[in-house]
This record gives sequence, C-alpha cells and structure tokens, in this order.
Amino acid sequence: MVKGRINLPPEKLVLIAFLLLWLKTVIVSFIGFDFSIVSWLDVLLLMINPAGSLLLMLGLSFYFGRRLNRVLLIVIMVLITGLLYADLLYYRFYIDFVTVSVIFQFKNVGGIGPSTFELVKAWDLFLFADIFVIAWLSRRWDRQRLVIPAIIRKRYIAAGTALVLLVAGLGLFQSSRLFSAAYNRSQMVKTIGPYNYHLYDIAMALRPPLDQALADKSDTAAINQYVSLHKQKHSGKFGIAKGKNIVLISMESTQNFVINRKVDGKEITPFLNKLVKKSYYFNSIYDQTAQGKTSDAEFMVDNSLYPLSGGSVFVRRPKNTFNSLPKILKQHGNYYSAVFHGNDASFWNRENMYDHLGYNRFFSKKDFTVTEENSINYGIKDIPFFEQSISYLKSLPQPYYAKMITLTNHFPFLLNEEDQMISAANTDEGVVNRYITTVRYEDEALRRFFLELKKNGMYKNTIFVLYGDHYGISEKYEEALSTLLDEKDIPANHTKYRQVPLIIHIPGQEEKTISTLGGEVDIRPTLLDLLGIDDSRHISFGQNLFSRDPKHPVIFRNGGFAADNLIYQDNICYNARSGEELESKSCEPYQDTVHQELDLSDEIIYGDLLRFK
Repeated sequence: MVKGRINLPPEKLVLIAFLLLWLKTVIVSFIGFDFSIVSWLDVLLLMINPAGSLLLMLGLSFYFGRRLNRVLLIVIMVLITGLLYADLLYYRFYIDFVTVSVIFQFKNVGGIGPSTFELVKAWDLFLFADIFVIAWLSRRWDRQRLVIPAIIRKRYIAAGTALVLLVAGLGLFQSSRLFSAAYNRSQMVKTIGPYNYHLYDIAMALRPPLDQALADKSDTAAINQYVSLHKQKHSGKFGIAKGKNIVLISMESTQNFVINRKVDGKEITPFLNKLVKKSYYFNSIYDQTAQGKTSDAEFMVDNSLYPLSGGSVFVRRPKNTFNSLPKILKQHGNYYSAVFHGNDASFWNRENMYDHLGYNRFFSKKDFTVTEENSINYGIKDIPFFEQSISYLKSLPQPYYAKMITLTNHFPFLLNEEDQMISAANTDEGVVNRYITTVRYEDEALRRFFLELKKNGMYKNTIFVLYGDHYGISEKYEEALSTLLDEKDIPANHTKYRQVPLIIHIPGQEEKTISTLGGEVDIRPTLLDLLGIDDSRHISFGQNLFSRDPKHPVIFRNGGFAADNLIYQDNICYNARSGEELESKSCEPYQDTVHQELDLSDEIIYGDLLRFK
C-alpha cells in the first residue's frame, strides 16, 4: 500500500459518487423543481426515482473492462450534472424540462445570453462541488485497487435495472396514462425522475421518422371522423370582412392582465385600451404554446393544429404538408402572404417553414436597417420595426395577409431609459417590474403603426388581428405578479395568468367584449368565418370563437385544460373562480377529449398525414 493512498475497493468510490449525485438530484427535485406533492407516493418516488438510472450510468465507468476508469467516472458525473443543471435553468423560466428537440434548437430558445444569465443563482455553484470531491478522491485512490470483480458488476447492473423497473411500475400504479400522456413532462419527471425521463425522451425522438415512413391514407380515417363530428355552423358574422386585407400582429409575451390595468395611476396599454372599445375583444383566450413558444403560436394560428409537446414543429417538421392559412387564402381570394419580423431569418427555422406554409415573402432582419441604437435584446425595437415596415406593406399586392411579429417585449424585458414611457412596477422581482415598461413601449409602437396606416390610406380596407403569443411572466415570478395585481397567490393563478389578449378590429364594425373561453388554435376558424370562407373542409382542432361550444375544453399541450369554470393543472382540478381544489372527478368528463385531440394532432404531424388529403 502506498502511503497517503485510499486503500478501499473501487466500487466504494463509485458508491460515493452515486450517493452525492443522488442527494443532489433529490434536493433539486424538491427545491429547484418545486413539484406539487399530493401523496406519500409522490415523496417516495422523488426519493428513489433517480437511483436506478444513476447506478446504470455510473456503471459505464467499469462495464467494459475489469478496472474502474476514474476519468470516465468523472466525465459521466460532469455530463449528468450538466443535464440536471440544464433542466434546472430551463425549469426556472419555462416550468418545463429539456427535450432532445430543445437541445437541437438551442439557439432558438435564446442560447447563452441575457435570458440565461437572468436565471443563474449564486448557490448553483454547489451543484458542481461533488465533481471536485470525486476528482480529489480518485487521485488519492490506490491504483492497485481498481479491479472490480465480475460478481460485483453483475449485482450492480441488476440493482440498477431493478430500481428502474420498480419506479416504472409504481408510476403506472399511480397513473395508468403515465407513458401514453408523456407530453405531461412535469408529471413524468416527478414520477420516473429526470434521468429516466431523458432516456425515455431519447427513445421517443426516434419514433417520428418511423411514423412518417409507415403512414398511409387509412391513418386519416379516425381524424376525419373526429373532426367532422365537431364541425360548427357559420356565425352571424360570416363574411363581414370578405376581401379585406389582413394585418395580423403577434404581440411578444403579452398577457391579458395588462389590458385596462394601471400602475401608479398610469395605463400600461393606453392605445390597446382604446382599441378594444372599437373591436371584438376576446378576454378569455389562453396561451396554448409549448416549447416552441412564438413559433408554436404561429403554427396554431396558421394551421389550427396543436403544437408538439417537445420542440417546435418549425424545426422538427418543416417539410410536412400543411393546409395552412396562406394556402387557404390563396385558394379563396388570391391573397398574397408576407411575414415581417426583425430577427434573423433562420431563427426558429422560419425561412424554411414559411416556404412550406405558402408565404410569398419573408421580410427578416436583413430587410431592415438595424443599428445598435435602434435595437435591444433580441433585435430591432418595435417602433422602428413598424416604421420601416410601412413601405414594404404598401408595396404588397392586394388583397394581402401580412403577419407582423414584435420583439421588444421579450424576456428579460430590457429597455433603454430614454424609451421608457412608464415607471417600472414596484415588486420584489425585477423581471415583473421591467415587464410593465416593455409592454408600454410595445403599446406605443402599435399606436404609431395604426396612425401611419391611416395616413397612408391603408386602414379602412383592413381587418386587424392582434394577439399575445404566449406568457411573459413565468411561474417563477408569479408571486410578484399576484402582488402587482393585488391578488392572493394561489396555484390556480398559473393557468389564469396564461390568458392572452385577442383583439379583432374591423374599421366601421361594432365593438364587443366576448368572454367565451378559447385558445390560439381557435384564431384561424374565427378569422375565416369573418372573411366568408367555409372552414368545414379543412382539418382543424380550433373552433369559431363567435359560436364556440361552451362545453369544449381549452386544451394545453401538457394535458391540462380550462373548461366550464374548471382548471386542470398539474393533475389537480380547481374551481376557476375561487381557485379552490376540487375532487378529481369534477374534471374527469373532459379527459378523453383532451387526450384524443392531442393524440390525433400528433398523428397528423408525426405521420405527415395531410399529404394524403
């Protein structure tokens, strides 16, 4: 024995590494991920679900040889810790978990930048401490004691496999839909653990190419039958905007609470507050996006299908056949379709996706004069963006469908002092405080845009559709948001705060505030109804908001929903008005519809089934 060396069997070093990683994972699961605990089984699963996968992954350091590979052991620890930390950062804002798709579209979720650094905490350094402990111990381990007997290796593999199977069995005992409803990632991670979940996600990522290759026309039968049973009649508004130009404005991260809201006596959105009094204002519309965020919202508006649960359709399925809004408008009015967005054309793979959706022109960053002075955060500020868009808009053949995507109101809501038109809010969260200033800037940009349209004679013959694309204040900051709104901080608020404004303005038409529950998937059929275009021939999971079935739930990509004074969130049923937790049976009547629509939409996308229509 060499003096100063640790003279213990090598499996002890692996065991120490395992215990440190296990402890770290459990702490992050209970504190960092903040899972809702509703039973003793939840606690048991959180304690044991990382164990099996950790044993199997650490075992890679000695499976393929008689001796423990200490360098490989440390590399495995680094990779596991990196994955756990990536999950933690992603969860802090999105309340979601990293998927294979997100990794491949990393640059589209912001990459490394202000958004990422806003989420980093000082105590995060402790997550990496165990790696240094094992590195120090491995240097002091006796090199003559690195051989692991075959019987130990076999027992190690057996123990890891048994624990993984135990966790899967307990998970299925707790929820029979665990794997069939895998889009509920929070439930999956809480049940089977982050590492088992990622292994499952990798396996599922291999499925779509097979689905597409094996699909045929017969696979559309069930979809056609379901959609035909839920077709609606035309509303009394059918055709009132027939032949008009369409300007659709995607308002970045704009939540509904800002409408008619004041901070320190000043309106957050003075222009929108006036506009809703001259428009159809839908005040109960929900953000239905998933990991694709803005691109998901675009996808729903153009296709009336649900987004994918993991990643963005724009990135994962850009070459699919879609019966999109630009194609429908081309068929029923010879519309010219264009998109205006001040970011890079490659962001969210838009340049490729727009071609397949049938857009004629994409005005991206290269078409705008973007300088250091007129840009911030993710790109050109909204005021110069709209100013520079006017000349392009004037040049479009009529009738046109112009989609305009704003940028300034993007997390972490940065704005130069000279552009601030309202004081920041006064809560304990800087993100919430700054959000008020960037929404106010966006509102001013919209006011100036409408003014320019009127000056250029481009206003009266246009129907305007303005909608918030997704939430801006994530669950991490909702306690401060509740303080701002002078509301009690309760779990059901998370779904309530996902409401986004939808404003349809037709110059000369009546105004009305409509409280019908709906989502972004409903925007296309509503617009087509106003344009006098029959939507019954198109596969669509949306409904016309002027005649929407009040009993039909608004479905979220994670399996949650809002319906008939109910909210189903994190597998808990709530009273939507009071926030009171209800018995699960109150929400059960809607579950089949939720799962059926999500599954059918996935089949369409993964199988590229619209190519058979």
